Amino acid sequence: MTNDKLNSNRNEWPLWEVFIRSKAGLDHKHAGSLHAADAQMAIENARDVYTRRMEGVSIWVVESRYIHASDPAEAESMYDPANDKVYRHPTFYDLPDEVKYM
Repeated sequence: MTNDKLNSNRNEWPLWEVFIRSKAGLDHKHAGSLHAADAQMAIENARDVYTRRMEGVSIWVVESRYIHASDPAEAESMYDPANDKVYRHPTFYDLPDEVKYM
């Protein structure tokens, strides 16, 4: 396969978002994006690119076209209803020192 043909095929591969869990019990964090032909390739490429130093215990990949996000320009109207519900904000709780990752 020529380089032009290979590059053309890669340009057609879908974009995948990569999420890595650094330790058991923690949440997955967005690590970046990559192009891959399918989910298995995306996981393998994510492993090679984002966990080269054994910094992950779990990898999630999601094809970008399946992610729906709010518009940052509409943040004020989207989050405004929550501002008057102070009981939803945990600012008045005292957490013991033993509680981690909260």
